[in-house]
Order: sequence, then structure tokens, then C-alpha cells
Amino acid sequence: MSTTNPAVDGVDAVDAVDDAAAAAAAAVDERLPLSRLLPLGLQHVLVMYAGAVAVPLIIGRAAKLSEAEIAILINSDLLACGLATLLQSLGLWKFGIRLPVMMGISFATVSPMLAIMANPELGLLGVLGATIFAGAFGILVAPFVGRLLPFFPSVVTGTIITVIGITVMRVGIGWAAGGQPTLPNGTPNPAYGDPLNLGIAFAVLAVILLVLKFGRGFLANISILLGLVFGYVVCLGLGKVDLSALGQASWLGVVAPMHFGMPKFDLLACFTLSLIMLVVMVESLGMFLALGSITGVELSRERITAGLRVDGMGTLLGGFLNTFMHTSFSQNVGLVAVTGVRSRWVCVVGGVILMSFGFLPKMAYTVASIPQYVLGGAGLVMFGMVAATGMRILASALLKSQANLYIAGISISLGMIPLMADKFFSKLPHALEPLLHSGILLATISAIVLNVMFNGVRYGYVEAREQAAAH
Repeated sequence: MSTTNPAVDGVDAVDAVDDAAAAAAAAVDERLPLSRLLPLGLQHVLVMYAGAVAVPLIIGRAAKLSEAEIAILINSDLLACGLATLLQSLGLWKFGIRLPVMMGISFATVSPMLAIMANPELGLLGVLGATIFAGAFGILVAPFVGRLLPFFPSVVTGTIITVIGITVMRVGIGWAAGGQPTLPNGTPNPAYGDPLNLGIAFAVLAVILLVLKFGRGFLANISILLGLVFGYVVCLGLGKVDLSALGQASWLGVVAPMHFGMPKFDLLACFTLSLIMLVVMVESLGMFLALGSITGVELSRERITAGLRVDGMGTLLGGFLNTFMHTSFSQNVGLVAVTGVRSRWVCVVGGVILMSFGFLPKMAYTVASIPQYVLGGAGLVMFGMVAATGMRILASALLKSQANLYIAGISISLGMIPLMADKFFSKLPHALEPLLHSGILLATISAIVLNVMFNGVRYGYVEAREQAAAH
């Protein structure tokens, strides 16, 4: 005869889950010693730095700015990234998801901004005006985007996170090979796939894996940083680090708001970037769900909305500070998965480091001198971890029903179209480009629509209630 008391067992289960939730929250809010925060924060900065400065370089050259003016764009970008990161990870009032998030400029804005600058009456000032408008729009619509949470059950969330990981893998693979196969002028990149590039990238990967395998505690936490330092030292020894711009950079730089003049507000340009703002916010929603899964924190609608507001506020501030649209960086989500360090204070310190780089151009140029293939070795680890997190979420969802197999399989296939065949939608109207050239957005829309089609509108609510009951 069993002596088990179901009521007592139920209370014990609830207590266990409450303890787990409290432990996850404590890990996110843990204030580590400064001696650990500084290298961990620098590690986050190094991981996202190349992506953060790439957009100002592209836009600055397209706008035919001088080297000094492009340097101002980069310094402005670093300052705005730091401010947005502080707001996101530290939190202020109804702004900030208060998780380890690093903010940077979204690549989704590059094509629309180049199109806006093609109008000689608008130019860079038209881009900055549209950026300010899109940021204000993002703040206003954040609560409505946050209400989409019930449309993201585990089958949808797992699909999106998997596609995010696979999509950004292309970035890491490109870094490891030495850039992209073709240069911006359309000519082949002679450095792409160079055996030396590949050798250094895989050497960095090997160092990271060895530290993860044999390192303990804090040493394992900074495995990515140690791999990057190793690769940088090797490249210095081989003469592969370009420090030519370092001598021209000043020690102290001042970022003046609206340095290039009063922003111009064009109706079509504002509408275009506002549409991109929605795309970026949906992608951020996926990033937040991935980070919630990695950190073990259950995200409420209010908390997600607070995070989305920072996408808008970061973009609004960016426009005034001579820079562009901001979003959470997936590279850093992968870094949290690799290191297991969930403290948001690491990203708070990362934000401070970014801001200091904005005022110290020599420091910014030094970090910028890290060869891409060194970053590539680390990227292979981090981006793979994002995809693996999505697969882990999908594993349980796919066991629930045959329909979930169709939802995930079809949505992942659609999400791969821009990645595998970038000319697939080339004959369709140019206005649809923001939608059709984002594999993450295609997968998101597909997963949501197919989930409603196969499982019904209330599926997300039912799953949420089941999870609450299990807890």
C-alpha cells in the first residue's frame, strides 16, 4: 500500500519550481566582483564589435563622408550602443528587459537606408530623421508587439530560435573564411578561404574548446575571450594586424548630437524605417525568448514589452546621436549560452566599455584591428549554441503532435530561402524586400500562421496554462 501523499507531493513540486525560478532570477541579478565583470564585459564587447561598427562604415562610405566623418559615425555608434545596452540590461522605469543583452545596429536597415540616401534631397540627414521617427514609433507600438506572446508557443519559439542560430552561422562562417566571397565593389575577395585564415579560425576554436573542456569556474567563463586573445597574439606575430589607423586616431573624441545638421523628416522614408522597426522588434522578440530559455527566466508580457521599448528608445537616441536603428545582438545571446554566465551586470559593464570606446577613439581602433577570421573561430561556437537552444525547445514540442512537425519543418525551410538563394524573390516588388530578405521574419510569420492553422488560436494559451499547472 502506497503511503505517498499527493497533496504533499504537489506542494513539494511547486516549492521546487519556485526555488528554480528564484535561483534563475538570482543568477540574472547577481553582482559579480569587478575583477570578473571587467573581462566578462569586454568579452561581450569583442564578440559584437565587428557587427556594431560595420553599418556606420557601410553608410559612411555610401554617403561619401571623409575618414574623419566616418570616425565620428563610429564613435557615435559606440556611444549609442553603450547607452542602449545600459538601458536594456540595467532597466529604468518601463524600459529594459533586465537580462544580459547587448544592443547594436541592425543590419536589416542597411538596404532601406541606402535607398533613402539615393534621394539627393534627403541623403544622410533623411536617414537620421527617419530613424528618429521610427524610434518613437517603436516605443508606441511596443505594448502591441508584446501582446503577441500567446502566438509563440514552444513549437513557434523553438523554430524561430533555430532559424536565428542557423542564419547567424553564415556570419561566423564568413568571418572564419576572411570576410565575404565578394568585396563591396563586386570583385572576388582574394583573402576568402585563405588556408591561413582558416587555420587561425580553427586554432581559436580549438583553444575555446580546450578551455571549456579543462577550464574550471571563471576560466571557463572567459573561454571566448581567451580564444580571441590567443588569435590576436598569433596574428600580431604573423604581421596580420593592421594598426595603420591607430596613429591617426585621437586619444579623446567628443560626440555632438546632430553633428551633421538638423535631421530631415520625409513621409515615405519615415514609413519605410517604421516598417523595418516592426521587423526588428519581431526579431528581438525571438531573441528575448531564446535568452529567457538560456537563463531559465520565464518572461512575462510586461517584461518583453519593456525590452521592446528599448529597441525604440535606442533607435530614437541613435538618430539624435548621428547613428541608426538598434536591436539586441544574437551573437551575445550565444555567448551567454556558451559561458553559462547569466548576470545582467556583465552587460551593464559591457555597455560602459562601449561608451568609453565612443570617447576614446584609439581604444576603438585597437579593437577594430582584430582580424575577422579570429572572430570567426569564436562565432562558430556561439552561433551554433543559439541553434542548439532552439533545437532543444523544439525537441519537446515535436513530440506533442504530428502537426508540429509540419509547422517546424515548413517554417525552417522558408527561413532558409534568403540564406540559400538570395535571388529567390528578386522578381517581386522592391517594396517587399524588408519582409522577403529576412529569413528570421519569414520563419516567424510562417510558424505563427501555421500554428494557428493546425493548432488553433488558443493553443498558446493552453500550453501556457499546462506549463503553469505543471509548475
